[in-house]
Amino acid sequence: MADPYAILGISRTASEKEIKSAYRKLAKELHPDRNKDNPKAAEKFSQATNAYDLLSDKDKRAQFDRGEIDAEGNPANPFAGMGGGFSGRRAGGGQSGFRPEDFQGFQSDDVDLGDIFDGLFGGGGTRQRGGGSPFGRRGPQPPPRKGADIAYRLKVPFIDAATMRDQRITLSDGKTIDLKLPAGVEDGTQMRLKGKGERGAGGAGDGIVTLSVDNHAFFERDGNNVRLDLPLTLDEAVHGAKVKVPTVDGPVMLTIKPGMSGGTVMRLTGKGFTGKNGKRGDQLVKLQIAMPDDMEELASRLKDWKDSSNPRDGLGV
Repeated sequence: MADPYAILGISRTASEKEIKSAYRKLAKELHPDRNKDNPKAAEKFSQATNAYDLLSDKDKRAQFDRGEIDAEGNPANPFAGMGGGFSGRRAGGGQSGFRPEDFQGFQSDDVDLGDIFDGLFGGGGTRQRGGGSPFGRRGPQPPPRKGADIAYRLKVPFIDAATMRDQRITLSDGKTIDLKLPAGVEDGTQMRLKGKGERGAGGAGDGIVTLSVDNHAFFERDGNNVRLDLPLTLDEAVHGAKVKVPTVDGPVMLTIKPGMSGGTVMRLTGKGFTGKNGKRGDQLVKLQIAMPDDMEELASRLKDWKDSSNPRDGLGV
């Protein structure tokens, strides 16, 4: 696996927020659902996910930066850091592994090669004597790898996202589970399902669910607020009225005072999306005055009346 910093396109000093932002951008670009005809995209998506898993874990990131583990989270090469004491090259220039005969005749009062190899190959301080070779011992082995993660994409209806209604998803094994939506859910929000990935020697991988919030016919999201344009008849605007207004929680009655102008915005508290802080936004209702279909009757009634005010006076015209 390549350098996780390079995979995400970030510097080694990147903050947690920068790491998360870079991963979300790549996840949207490379997601298998968007690249069904590009098998390389799925591979890059998996690499980006693995890189994010490592760098988003503070402990693993620190171990990787210190060279203690590799990009896949496995222990680093035990020979790293030994320096150039012996190169492992034959006299003819060919590369080879270590051979006991390469050290025949080597004498030193300060260095005991047996102690060095016992420490490297797990001898526990009791080296073999009388011709025993430490090279038959195995070094530390990486832990068994977990199974691969499985990516899912789930489209959430607008009202369900606003009210945080549980969503049912079908997994690759045919089983269904109900997902509890997190506060602050938005396009690109990801949920990790522990142990719902492919099986492996080191345990099952995870399921990675990427959420997208669907559009609505007349509601529009604005941060954690919900906006709605509310048409009023001319009669309701002039005389005032009580009108039924839809919200994500169901319809409510709204009082329109006589003479309210088109463009006025009224606020319904707590009728928006739930933010990450657990507080709900509001619904902002913008009044729009709809002219009647029968304009002839209205014109006849207003024949001898003229509005002398200037609603554009504030515009300097």
